[in-house]
Amino acid sequence: MSLPALLTQHIARRPQRIALLQHVAEQGSITRAAKAAGISYKAAWDAIDELNNLADQPLVERSTGGRGGGGARLSAEGERVLRLYQRLQALQTQMLEAAEHSSDLDLLGRLMLRTSARNQLQGRISGLRREGRHDRISLTLGGGLEIEALITRGSTERLELTLGATVLALLKAGWLQLLGADEQAEHGSNCLKATVEEVLADDGEQREVRLVLDNGQTLCAIAEQPWLEQHQVRAGCEIRVQFHPSYVLLGVPV
Repeated sequence: MSLPALLTQHIARRPQRIALLQHVAEQGSITRAAKAAGISYKAAWDAIDELNNLADQPLVERSTGGRGGGGARLSAEGERVLRLYQRLQALQTQMLEAAEHSSDLDLLGRLMLRTSARNQLQGRISGLRREGRHDRISLTLGGGLEIEALITRGSTERLELTLGATVLALLKAGWLQLLGADEQAEHGSNCLKATVEEVLADDGEQREVRLVLDNGQTLCAIAEQPWLEQHQVRAGCEIRVQFHPSYVLLGVPV
């Protein structure tokens, strides 16, 4: 099975995150891998979450709470991706030598996209339904999970979306809403079951909540501290997260 186009592009434009896989393989710990890579523990977690979400299968397998912040190792798929990265490094050297002008590399950089959205989920289009001026796009994520996006007809045409196409779903952390056991999901919204992986401090009364979906993909949400205390949200508890289809932004490889 070939590597997904979205992950391949990610490797090409953000090699430092793939290089983190090498440190995980060598150190056996996310904490030690972060130190070896010269980044914070939180940045290492963010990088690994993003890589796992973009891949068909998790690249890093980990356990929290162990000595040194928890153990971690590469999965078989992670080892394969690391080998691919090492081959891409050799190709990158050849590309740099082949560039005719220094401005060529600047142009390539401008053609690549980086986004502020914390959540990036890879999926395949399994449904496309017209609703007035908008299209409702059904996406199948890993493990059979499904979400919907609501975009304009013009966006569907501009992105050339078709059934079976691979897309990247982008969600800002502030667009996700956690639901307590006694709270009902809004009609028409996406609602997914998740397990709380960690609750981190944020500015003021807000907290960053890391969630793991049933398929192993991860999400990051922002919630108010009083709400978290009221619903006794802590690592290991099960929770639901909802977001309206109009909040799902779609991207495709270029």
